[in-house]
Amino acid sequence: MTYDFSLFNQKSQATLDHVNTDIATLRTGKASAQLLDPVKVIAYGSEMKVNELANISTPDPNLIIIKPWDRSVIESIEKAIASSGLNLSPVVDNDIIRIAIPQLTEERRLEMVKLLQKKIEGGKVMLRNIRSDIKQKIEDQEGESNISEDDIRRDLEKLNTLTQEYIEQLEAIEAKKEQELLAV
Repeated sequence: MTYDFSLFNQKSQATLDHVNTDIATLRTGKASAQLLDPVKVIAYGSEMKVNELANISTPDPNLIIIKPWDRSVIESIEKAIASSGLNLSPVVDNDIIRIAIPQLTEERRLEMVKLLQKKIEGGKVMLRNIRSDIKQKIEDQEGESNISEDDIRRDLEKLNTLTQEYIEQLEAIEAKKEQELLAV
């Protein structure tokens, strides 16, 4: 009997999903609805995301249009975006909010790449922690009657191989996003 790696795969995939979601908020100079994901708006007595209050569209690469379903929250959405730290300047135009996405400077692109590298490294640390937990569980099987030393060695090798595959996936995600960030 060998170790069941489904928990490892599940946790590792969740880590990749988390990193993907996290880096989606990095601005590439192109408008995207995900750019507003970290923005929290106080509306109806609770904290909500912009996409829970409005339709978000990107009619061209340099413009985000937000059309709230309820006109009474326009001011709250505008203030939340302006104070979000995303360096965006929302402009209210009747019942919609327009956000022009300025082109990133070379310096800002390099800052974004450094931030991307930090986020990817955080993902690698999460993968290594998952690997460490699973490695301990595999090693704890030593001495059980139906587990041989060869089984444990094979499971540890498989764990290392799987970990390396997930790290390579993270590096591929990093390379793709870095290319987007540096594209003018």
